[in-house]
Amino acid sequence: MTTVPPGSTIGILGGGQLGRMIAVAAAQLGYRTHIYAPEESGPAADVSPRWTRGAYEDAAALAAFADGVDVVTYEFENIDPSAVDVLSTHGLVRPGAEALRIAQDRLLEKRFVSDLGGTTAPFAPVESLDELEEAIDDIGSRAILKTRRMGYDGKGQVRLSEPGDAVGAWNAIARQSAILEGFVTFEEEFSVILARGADGEVRFWDSAANVHEDGILATSTVPAGGRIAEQVEEARTLARKVADALGYVGVLTLEFFASAEGPVFNEMAPRVHNSGHWTIEGAVTSQFENHVRAICGLPLGDAGLAAPGAHMRNLIGAQANEWQAILADPANHLHLYGKHEARAGRKMGHVTRLVL
Repeated sequence: MTTVPPGSTIGILGGGQLGRMIAVAAAQLGYRTHIYAPEESGPAADVSPRWTRGAYEDAAALAAFADGVDVVTYEFENIDPSAVDVLSTHGLVRPGAEALRIAQDRLLEKRFVSDLGGTTAPFAPVESLDELEEAIDDIGSRAILKTRRMGYDGKGQVRLSEPGDAVGAWNAIARQSAILEGFVTFEEEFSVILARGADGEVRFWDSAANVHEDGILATSTVPAGGRIAEQVEEARTLARKVADALGYVGVLTLEFFASAEGPVFNEMAPRVHNSGHWTIEGAVTSQFENHVRAICGLPLGDAGLAAPGAHMRNLIGAQANEWQAILADPANHLHLYGKHEARAGRKMGHVTRLVL
């Protein structure tokens, strides 16, 4: 097992808030970070000493970047896997490209999890309006049409409620390759977040009960009760199978619906995750620190609760301007991401409260 010792440089693809929080955790353990992203700057620039602006399609720039770092990771999944393939020829990349390929394609993702024995919503591939209408006949008109690629925070998807919605839905996603998913009747949403080391060791954090608003995560609360508590072990078993099948190294997230029939897999993210932000204060070892530990070949930290419970709330758009009122409550832990424009629907920060 390759170990990357403290004092080394971690390369991070992407310079958003997740890269920022990885960089903070890396610095705590004595690592330097170097960001590679197509943008001129971003939230991670405030805390990382080096930033290279380059396209993910620029093989020469990627090679130069890889030659200047000791291990590479990524903070979001909408990166061309071929970029990771290029980087892998120059050094150590964790997690690998296969996790990206599967997570980027909703159809491949559903098939992958189904083959491992996971339960998913009924689904069908859609490449044309005719195929969409056939899929509606098979699955039912209460469904969601999702683009196969490049969708997150509710983007790239349209809800259908009756057969006549097919034409409008197909046009709404610009007639792209898609997947039709049947509605799942569920009581709550939750996520399973794990860290897997290069030696196969796995640590799980408590699963948060997640509440979404307008397709964007609003709150995450631990510990979760009810259906989630009943179903979390089954969901963890599937998550471990996914991580082992991928030979995964780092933090991996799987999202689930808690239903009367058991946990239903929704989607996976091969990275640290918004629903795990509570772990910064609420766990003995945060998801960000354990991600750094995993990719560098260090022993994983304790993922248990540091307090009886925690509640995380995302600050969306102008909500971040409430920082003074938030800080007036000494129990609040405020994290602002350094974004300069508070646009509607944009994640600007989060606030966590511990249950003591």
